[in-house]
Amino acid sequence: MTDSNSITFNYKDFLRNLTHQPGVYRMYDESGDVIYVGKAKDLKKRVSSYFREKVDAVKTQVLVKQIVSMDVTVTDTEADALILENSFIKKYHPRYNVLLRDDKSYPYIILTSHEHPRLGFHRGARREKGDYFGPFPNGSAVRESLNLMQKLFPIRQCQDSYYRARTRPCLQYQLKRCLAPCVSKCTNDEYNEQVQLAKHFLNGKNQQVIDELVTKMEQASEALEFEKAARFRDQIAALRKTQERNSVTGAQQELDVIGMARGNGMTTIQMMFIRDNHLQGSRSYFPKVPADTSDEEVLRAFLLQFYLSDNAGRKTPREIILPDTVEPDEVLAQVMGQALNRSVKMQNKVRGERKQYQQLAAKNAVNALESRLNQQSTMNRRTSALQQVLDFGVPIQRMECFDISHTMGQQTVASCVVFDQNGPKKSDYRRYNITGITPGDDYAAMAKALAKRYDKAREQGNIPDILFIDGGKGQLSQAEKYFEDWGSDAPMLIGVAKGESRKPGLETLIMAGSHETIALNKDASALHLIQHIRDESHRFAITGHRQKRAKVQKTSTLEQIEGIGAKRRQTLLKNLGGLQEVKNASISKLSSVPGISQAMAEKIYYSFRDE
Repeated sequence: MTDSNSITFNYKDFLRNLTHQPGVYRMYDESGDVIYVGKAKDLKKRVSSYFREKVDAVKTQVLVKQIVSMDVTVTDTEADALILENSFIKKYHPRYNVLLRDDKSYPYIILTSHEHPRLGFHRGARREKGDYFGPFPNGSAVRESLNLMQKLFPIRQCQDSYYRARTRPCLQYQLKRCLAPCVSKCTNDEYNEQVQLAKHFLNGKNQQVIDELVTKMEQASEALEFEKAARFRDQIAALRKTQERNSVTGAQQELDVIGMARGNGMTTIQMMFIRDNHLQGSRSYFPKVPADTSDEEVLRAFLLQFYLSDNAGRKTPREIILPDTVEPDEVLAQVMGQALNRSVKMQNKVRGERKQYQQLAAKNAVNALESRLNQQSTMNRRTSALQQVLDFGVPIQRMECFDISHTMGQQTVASCVVFDQNGPKKSDYRRYNITGITPGDDYAAMAKALAKRYDKAREQGNIPDILFIDGGKGQLSQAEKYFEDWGSDAPMLIGVAKGESRKPGLETLIMAGSHETIALNKDASALHLIQHIRDESHRFAITGHRQKRAKVQKTSTLEQIEGIGAKRRQTLLKNLGGLQEVKNASISKLSSVPGISQAMAEKIYYSFRDE
């Protein structure tokens, strides 16, 4: 069984490659979830403080024990890092960012989904159905915007209790700031017309709103409805007065900024996403690029794959800022615009704030490239060290490691992780559900996992050079038994046994056949590689096991009975008080539940008795 406490984070290597620039760092646990987001004026100094020998704060001690990996995003200033930190906290909800976990840092405007929608102030969890617009920097900005909206669009802003209790129009109707749908002073179509205009305005489509109002004014005038035409005229005038203001939307930016860096045969594409004048996030990509490929060709291929992927599901911005060294491709912009059904503007010559974003993307691309090259160099060094320790005659191309995870023998999952000379090859990772064995028999589980993985491996040509088995001689013997007839095609088999105290750094390698043991120095590069592979197999197995266990816990045994669906299950649980009460109930008690016939009651009763 996997020991989750053995998973460690090699912080020394991470710190060695870390920059002194300001930015934001994210910490991940064994499940791949973000557990903490922080900002720093100096990333290296701040992150180093978590790994000092003596850390007084208990929270920090607990946090550090759960770190499996980290990543960073570089920013221009500490203030930018603060804004980005808040954006990431709202996105990931890390459990150790306690004060901001409820997403109350920024307020929003909500347009509810009632029959007569309400415009209002919102802060906190988004439980109410409707459209949310924002975020706004503070509550005052929201109230100022709502006040402006009330002058532009006569939509109710009152609470539902006040709205339901009205028998005559309130003062807002007299001030022409509400159409009074509460007492039917307008038709539903008239009210929804204003709601749609308000929604367009909140989405930044100011000119579209004005154009629609001009059309309606002209139609009303032609129909000799001069009072109605005058209302549209006043609304148009008010909108034009506010067009230069950004109280609600104004000219909010919606753009993606691309940075690119190349060196030592590697290319990095850095994406930065700007929404509503805020840096919402960033991500580094490392595409495989053939030699002697121009920057323009690399970027063209990336843009097409990134934005036009069927599985991406991402919203394309109206504007894309390219690196200043790459000229925009008008044909590409036209193709993307047609495919995405919206105009896309690309440019590389920018000024002002856009220039700052462009430089920031370039800086992050260089930082990501340097970090990846350093990691690759470390991986190559460790692979070479392992090759020497094992006296492996040829360069090691592929390594695999198996691990078994279960809870007291239940929901057994085997994981297989794959490493090559560049590190983890996650596209080749596999999980195997293990059934039909004695609960808790790790040896039998290992034998089944090996058969599932390697029965067709020779046909597929994906046999590893080295196969690590997490465990002692017992688990290793299962691998030896499986591969005994493979001859020269068999991979090198190595058992990774923990020391007596089960502490990292005390692992012993057990060679197949002779069962000779090799104890490596805790500072040896080869041992660090083996620990990395073993820890990754632990993480992958634990994650799969937890997902399977959660799925089992969410599945009711009632729904496994033929004729019992979600509604009948809910009725039974509600009337009888829970699953245990249903199991213990008599046939007569079961048949007394609405919707449960005598025959169905008997089926439920005997289903539990036959388990």
